[in-house]
This record gives sequence, C-alpha cells and structure tokens, in this order.
Amino acid sequence: MNSTAMPPKQGRILGWIERTGNKLPDPVFLFLYLIGAIIALSVVAAMLGWSAVHPTEVDPDTGAKTVIAATSLLSPENIQKLWVEMPTTFTHFHPLGYVLVVMLGAGVAERTGLFGTAMRAGVANAPTFLLTPIVALVAMLGNLAADAAYVVLIPLAGVIYAAAGRHPIAGIAAAFAAVSGGFSANLFPGQLDALLFGITQASANTVFPSWQANIAGNWYFIIGMTVIFLPVIWYVTDRVIEPRLGAYDKAAGTMHEAGDETVEGPLKPDERRGLRHAGLALLAVTGLWLFMTFGPGTPLIDEAAAPEAQMTPFYRSLVAAFFILFVLAGWAYGRAVGNIKNHRDLVKMMADSMGDMAYFLVLAFVVSHFVAMFSWSNLGLVSAVHGAEALRTLDLPYPILLAIVVLFTAAMNLFVGSASAKWALLAPVLVPMLMLLGVSAEMTTAAYRVGDSATNIITPLMVYFPLILVFCQRWVKDFGIGSLTAMMIPYSLWMLAAGILLVVGWVAADLPLGPSAPVFIDPASLK
Repeated sequence: MNSTAMPPKQGRILGWIERTGNKLPDPVFLFLYLIGAIIALSVVAAMLGWSAVHPTEVDPDTGAKTVIAATSLLSPENIQKLWVEMPTTFTHFHPLGYVLVVMLGAGVAERTGLFGTAMRAGVANAPTFLLTPIVALVAMLGNLAADAAYVVLIPLAGVIYAAAGRHPIAGIAAAFAAVSGGFSANLFPGQLDALLFGITQASANTVFPSWQANIAGNWYFIIGMTVIFLPVIWYVTDRVIEPRLGAYDKAAGTMHEAGDETVEGPLKPDERRGLRHAGLALLAVTGLWLFMTFGPGTPLIDEAAAPEAQMTPFYRSLVAAFFILFVLAGWAYGRAVGNIKNHRDLVKMMADSMGDMAYFLVLAFVVSHFVAMFSWSNLGLVSAVHGAEALRTLDLPYPILLAIVVLFTAAMNLFVGSASAKWALLAPVLVPMLMLLGVSAEMTTAAYRVGDSATNIITPLMVYFPLILVFCQRWVKDFGIGSLTAMMIPYSLWMLAAGILLVVGWVAADLPLGPSAPVFIDPASLK
C-alpha cells in the first residue's frame, strides 16, 4: 500500500493548526495567564461600574431584584480571600474529589490487566462481517478504562483485522475513531462524567448556589451517542476508508511483531478465570447497591424529599459505586492471574494510580483558583446575565443555540486538547448563561461533550496522535501524519454531523438526558 497523499491545501491547513497549537502554553500556564487577565479585567470592570440585575435573587428588605456589581480582585477582601482560603479553594474544587475517588479504583483494575483483558475478550472472536461494529462498541466502552483503550485496543484491532484478511489500518482507524472520536459515548457513566460534572457544578453554583451535580445527568444521552456513532463508524470504515486502502500489501509494510503479547494471543486460562471472578465482583457490587436502594431502610433513597428528588442520594453515590466496583473487580482479577498476592500489592496499585494523577493535581490547583476568582469578581455572573439577555434578544431556537455550542467546542478542540481544561475555560460562562435562558446544566454539558469528541481524531495536538501514527507505521512504513489525518477526517465530519443531529433532535423532543436531568429548567425554581 502506498501512503495516502495529502492535497496541498489540506497540508497547509493542518500545518497551520499544528504550528498554532504548538505555540500555546501548557494548560497549567494557560490558566495562570488567564488568572492574570481576569485580575486586570476585574479592576477595569469595577472602575467602570459593570453590573447586572440578578434574575432570581430578591433583596429581602426592599423586595427589589439584587444588583450584582463587578468586584476588583485586587480589593483587600479578595486579596485576603485568595491567600487565606487557598487550601480550601483547592480541596473544595468539585472535580478533585470525584476524579481521585474513581481513579483510586480504576488504577487497580488497569494495573492488574483487567481492562486490557476484557477488551481483548470482547473482540477476539468477532465474526468478520461484524468486526467493525464490535470493535467500535468495545472501544467506546473502553473509555471507562481511560488510557488502556488507546494502548491495548487500537493496536489489537490492527492485529485482528489482519488475521481476518482485512486491512489492519482500517481496524486501527475504526478503533481510534471509537475510542477518541466517541470519547464521551458509552453505556455507563464513568470517570469523564465525574470530571465534567464537577466543573459544571462549580460553574452553575456561581449563579445558582443550590444546584447539585448528578454524575448520571448525561446517562441517557451518552447511550444515545453510542447508538448513533456505532453505525456511523461502521459505515465510514467499511464503505469509505477500507475501499480506499485496498488490499494490504505485506511486502510494502512492516508486519506486526508476533511476540507482542500485550495485544496478541488467545486468552490464557488464568485470564479467563480472572474475568469470571471480576464478573462475580460486578454482580456483588450491583446487588449491594440495589439492596441499599430498594432494601430495608432504603439508605440511597430520600423518602422525605419531593418525588423528583428522592433518587438524588443514589445518583450521588455512583462515584463511590464505581470506586468499589473497580477495586473489587480489579482485586478479584489480580488474585486469579497472580498480579495481586496480598493486600500490600493492592495498596501499591492504588498508590501508583495516584502517582499518575500528579499532573491533574497541578492543573486542578490552577483551574480551581481560576474558577474561584472568576466567581469572586462577579465577572462570570455579570457576563452570563448580559449574555443571556443578548441571546434572548436574538431569539434563536434552542436546538440552533446548542448546535452552535457544539460547533464552537469542536473548533476550539483543535487547539486545546484537554477535555477538562477546555470545559474549565468554557463552563463558567456557558453553563450559567444557558441556565438563565432555561437550558439545564446537563444539556449544556451534553452539547459540549459532542463537540469535544468529534475533532479529537484530526488534530495532531491530541496527545495520543503520535502513538496512533506509530501503530499504523508497524503495518505501513511510510504512513505519515498527513495520511493519518486525511484518513480520520471522514470519521470526524460524519460524527460531528451525527452528534449535532442528536443534540438538535434531543432538544426538539425534550427527552430526559439522564435520571432527573431534563433539557429545560425554570431558573426561578433554583433560587
């Protein structure tokens, strides 16, 4: 096979994207610069008297709506708050607890090999004509395993396609499109939901302090993404990409090394036993949560609350449920295959998983202060109120408004790859602004997820892009960055179009996004 040639115009565009993106600072310093910018802006806004009338708060003495004024971050009160409350600002940052708790468990499941083995088992015996949809489905579910989906399933897909007599690059493309382009699609909430909804809550609380995040708030929507992305990836792979690749020419490529046991070979008896034990752990945790929800005392149901809020404790317990599930399933698998010999091995794996979160902790420290200082200055509230009024004046239909959010996010994703960094930047304005218009925080988060996923697979700034290129070059020596980008563009365009249609249709039909998570809200009810 010959390397796919890039048209000159595409090459110039991709080169500009790569050069521009590479000039951006690390996200940590990006947010430090943004903190400097909002400090300067808050001083100017306070001097100019920027203000807005709060749409829901009422002064108890006068009965008039509260006027919110921009506050300088260099005022004595805010300077004191910055230094005195710095530990609290960091430790009370909502995504921090959510992500660290889930990752404590997920680190065990990943390090024992459970995630990798489960993905191998999911695609190993797939029929040839169903190979693409099975690979795509397992890859989207593999997002629960974070990095493991990239380093295990994508090269494995190339091996399986080659063994089935199909082009291995097509398998890599399908798996990459599903893992990265379908980054938010899944059948279950997971680490990403904990991360995004933590930022959503911090942003919503700047205007509506009583609003609480629900980790299952996009559950139905991400199932919808899975259902709609699956046939898209199947069609693009089998009807667009693979015919263009043609038959694989072994002489022109580099055969995959047969001794690479990380992605090849049938499951060993101890791995099969480990999967059975992990399955029993899954059933046990599921049974425990069902018992606590419907059994005597119903500790996960607030029977004293209004009917629509009675399940709130259950939804908020899902972070703990994932932690327990990953720990027990990982431990059960690890004991069966011999990776965990005693409790010290388990503790070490949990400790090592926290080591992997070191960069996230640094980023979270800076982002937490950015979000907090944005709130202290009242710039977020003032801009959200005026932005909501401007959008209300435009009188755009809600589906069109949210489609614009998707497109804007997709474009921004070409330059800022981190899902959390990007959402921390956008959420403080988008979430409260759209809530003031009657669009739920869950719906805004869902629209963001669609845009954040679709263009992952076409930007060289995506952290795994070079790794995917190496996987391709194992099979085709001269496969270049332009070849990979050109191959993934059809997936990106089709998935973006399908995602926008999903958002527009979901809003138009006013379907629930998850349990107790509507598309629309009454802002006055969130005082």
